[in-house]
Amino acid sequence: MKQTWHDLLFAHWPLSPDQLRPLVPHELPLDTFDNQCWVGVVPFRMSGIRAHWLPPVPGLSSLPELNVRTYVTYKGKPGVYFFSLDAASRAAVWGARTLFHLPYFYAEMKSSAPGDTVNYSSTRRNSHAEFKGSYRPVSAVRGKTPLEYFLAERYCLYTVHLDKVYRCDIHHLPWPLQDAETKIERNTVAAAAQITLPDFPPLLHFAKRLDVLIWPLRNADESAPRV
Repeated sequence: MKQTWHDLLFAHWPLSPDQLRPLVPHELPLDTFDNQCWVGVVPFRMSGIRAHWLPPVPGLSSLPELNVRTYVTYKGKPGVYFFSLDAASRAAVWGARTLFHLPYFYAEMKSSAPGDTVNYSSTRRNSHAEFKGSYRPVSAVRGKTPLEYFLAERYCLYTVHLDKVYRCDIHHLPWPLQDAETKIERNTVAAAAQITLPDFPPLLHFAKRLDVLIWPLRNADESAPRV
């Protein structure tokens, strides 16, 4: 599958492993940096969604998405674990739940970017999970610190289905990270996953655009596909 990701915000908070361990399947070891886990709230917009042999389908190829995530390592390969993913398409939610066993939810979502500022809102149907705010970059693209590399440069996601660990490999160029600032009016998506975020501002990064290739879900014990 091919996708392009636009106007992405990484908002990250550190949490103790004891807080997250009950919320992540026991098959997946938590990944830490300086003995801290990190939880990310990540709003962005996707376009050009299509199977690699097909053109984009009108009405299904562009939509906002918002995820809540942490980081794990399985058999030496670091990756992302998702607590939730909100999307503004019922078809996308059904497909991701069916084909990738991921916790997708349908939400009413809006994303607009007048100038450098992104205005973003998401309200999950039949839930109190909501995000509303604005964000923008405040620096040029720059090199990454070790912590920023730990948070951003992960090239697979993990999910557990019927007690088996599955991995989806993702290929893209290194993240073009910029420093960011945000005004968050409402953020309850982590609380909906039973995560209590610390009461201090998050670590913020922005990425304008990234083209990605996504492989099918496979047993995590299989070898990775060639790029």
